[in-house]
Amino acid sequence: MANQLHLSIDRSSPVPLYHQVVQGIEAAIHTGLLEPGSRLENEIDLAAQLNLSRPTMRKAMDELVRSGLLVRKRGVGTQVVSSQVRRPLELSSLYDDLTNNGSKPTTEVLTFAHIEADAATREALHLAAGAKVYHFTRLRKVGGKPLALMENWVRDDITHIDEDLLKTQGLYSILRAGGVNFRLATQRIGAMVANDYQAPLLETEAGSALVTMERTAVDDTGRNVETGHHVYRGDSYSFEMTLVQR
Repeated sequence: MANQLHLSIDRSSPVPLYHQVVQGIEAAIHTGLLEPGSRLENEIDLAAQLNLSRPTMRKAMDELVRSGLLVRKRGVGTQVVSSQVRRPLELSSLYDDLTNNGSKPTTEVLTFAHIEADAATREALHLAAGAKVYHFTRLRKVGGKPLALMENWVRDDITHIDEDLLKTQGLYSILRAGGVNFRLATQRIGAMVANDYQAPLLETEAGSALVTMERTAVDDTGRNVETGHHVYRGDSYSFEMTLVQR
């Protein structure tokens, strides 16, 4: 099957091996070589054909499943998902969503630092000891009303970031201008009650409901680009998702 799909691995490329597999299968789906409902060979056979380890092949298939291109079915195997239910691969930010809906968001930068990454941030962004990151907290408003309190850590080897940029642009717009092509993200959505720090900034009462979001975004070279913890006023914001049957 690897030959039929024109999958090839370039071990001299800076692109991770697993991501080369992802790109090859994506191309086969988009060009019609793999039609909706097509079944793929098992990971062991594909790994052997490409001379890759099973964990590498498993990582590639997991990414394709997370992105909504493939689905695993018990007793059937791995299949291509119908294009009608495929989730878009491009990621958006809160700033993108608001401006696309005709709103005019404003941003207040509460804290900004260029610092050595701590252990948790190094793990999240896959950084070496001693690497530095941009760490900042922003308050996003719409119509003068606070909507979100956002804390982010961004690797500093992509593009320059400063407070003035963050006041006038969305983070993802800055990173895209620096050459980042976002591919996917791991995201966790939850809820909490506002504490004494968050409540006055969001102009709500301590103990009121907040929506929470944690995200780590990955680009098309496999780099973990940024990670963030955001909280939103529960009476002003919600997340809408498309669910895919697995």
